[in-house]
Amino acid sequence: MYCPAHAQGRCRSCTLIEQPYERQLADKQAHCAALLAPFGDFPWLPPAQSAPQGFRNKAKMGVAGSVDAPVLGVLSPQGPAHDLSDCPLYPEALARHFPALREFITLARLTPYDLSTRRGELKYLLLTLCEQSGRLMLRFVLRSTEALPRLRKHLPQLLCAIPELTLVSANLQPEHKAVLEGEQEIHLYGEESLPMQLGEITLHLRPKSFFQTHSTLARELYLTARAWVGELAPRGLWDLFCGVGGFALHCAREVQGPVTGIEISAEAIASAQRSATEGGLSGLHFRALDATDFARGGADVPELVLVNPPRRGIGDALCDFLAASPARWVLYSSCNPETLARDIRRMRVFTPRKARLFDLFPHTGHCEVLVLLERAARDIR
Repeated sequence: MYCPAHAQGRCRSCTLIEQPYERQLADKQAHCAALLAPFGDFPWLPPAQSAPQGFRNKAKMGVAGSVDAPVLGVLSPQGPAHDLSDCPLYPEALARHFPALREFITLARLTPYDLSTRRGELKYLLLTLCEQSGRLMLRFVLRSTEALPRLRKHLPQLLCAIPELTLVSANLQPEHKAVLEGEQEIHLYGEESLPMQLGEITLHLRPKSFFQTHSTLARELYLTARAWVGELAPRGLWDLFCGVGGFALHCAREVQGPVTGIEISAEAIASAQRSATEGGLSGLHFRALDATDFARGGADVPELVLVNPPRRGIGDALCDFLAASPARWVLYSSCNPETLARDIRRMRVFTPRKARLFDLFPHTGHCEVLVLLERAARDIR
């Protein structure tokens, strides 16, 4: 894939972009298979491939330059910011709104934040797209509340320029550090969440909710999990690190018993519960708790535990708990094959039965891997 930003040295995020996509995919599959090979001989399903471009549902644009000539792209304290509005990973439904956003920055006099001087107000623009409906969520990441009156005053003009906007908010990040957003979110316009339609399931993304940047393969990941769960027909399911409930909502009807989703973010849990209610899914419950604390809290462990942790993995404490529990299966979705392999090694009473790679991050070394683990027959409790 040709990328003008890469060719001109403006961006190096896609480290594998000069390799043919088929080679990228084959190398990722080989790497993941090698990491999990010590745990047994099991089948890998064909990998879920990505389109080479236009697949991202979110633009995280740092804002630099000046009020009258804002730059949307990559920020660097060592040199000038680089414009990435021509990045081919963004679909046209996102990219076509960048000019209107630049014009709004000038209109509302939103001074871009300068990393070297630590002055200015607007740090980032975060634009999220529901590809099925075309609706958008926009978040302004600000240093303080100073610019809010001007933002509110001129917001009607932006809504006219981008009528697809369903939700607009401002996030306050007063600290000068690498963390992209702060704790406080201020609602400015529209609904409380962006409905993200994935076939027959609608997830509700609130401003601080996590969701994969690749909607097409996120749906394929959920559908694969649903098919595998359907083959098992387990008596009960825990979905730990459930986020807005994608796995639990897709798998609920395949489970012969209660389904419980656990996520530490109360905002994400509210979104998941709304989706369950709208979908008429009974027997599905969500709770805002730490996943490890919940698991170790004395609740009856179901036959199947699904985990979808951040890059650090599920950790030793949860590994040890699951290994000692009566759970028969663990369905592990991982965005970091190295920590996945480490956690499987810690839970050696479970054996991989099948796996599949999902290329949610083409042109990089990252990927998502779904692995079904089954307790050894001699260890079934």
